[in-house]
Amino acid sequence: MNDHHEQREGTALPATLPVTDRTRHRRLREQGSLDRADLEAVLDAGFVCHLGVVVDGGPMVVPTVYGRDDTHLYLHGSVASRSLAADPDAPVCVTVTHIDGLILARSVFEHGVSYRSAMIHGVPRRVTDPEEKLRGLRLLTEHATPGQWDYARRPSRKELAATTLLALSLAEASVKVAVGPPDDGTGPDAALGIWAGNLPLTATWGAPVPDPLLPAGIEPPRHIAGRSGTRQG
Repeated sequence: MNDHHEQREGTALPATLPVTDRTRHRRLREQGSLDRADLEAVLDAGFVCHLGVVVDGGPMVVPTVYGRDDTHLYLHGSVASRSLAADPDAPVCVTVTHIDGLILARSVFEHGVSYRSAMIHGVPRRVTDPEEKLRGLRLLTEHATPGQWDYARRPSRKELAATTLLALSLAEASVKVAVGPPDDGTGPDAALGIWAGNLPLTATWGAPVPDPLLPAGIEPPRHIAGRSGTRQG
């Protein structure tokens, strides 16, 4: 409890990610990073994570939205809460991955994916304090759509009571980033005369589509309309 309290109060985490048995880079170590800034960059580039948890004795991986502050990841966790009720010390693993393109080599063996990924390990804490819960939901909302918390109606007490929010420390995490050209440009396959290189993949926000039941004359606010045509991630 003291650790949770101290981190909620904003105790800064080390700038370098610690190496543990769960975060040690055993394969493709050159793609790994121990820089916490790289972890934050991966988290800030997206808003959907995958929560891996054991439920009723079996593994389950659930996609959900998230937000963060300097020390914790906040995420919806109704499925995980079932596991936490049975075992409050049950560890979970949260992953965030961005696909930036394909690495197309001269041989199929050397094909790969350009990506940025993060894995966060730990025991999540179910947020029950009303102030922290509201703050966590604001972080989650603003992470996905900056400006929306102050624009839309905020949660009622009944809605807050029906919402499960988890806080997972960012203390134990690993990061990997794969970029660059194929690895076979200087090997025997270079003489095959086969095209090789990268095929980038980007995602952009489209134009806002109004709710069919929206009365005429209500235009999207600037913080939503302004994202049209901008890159996601």
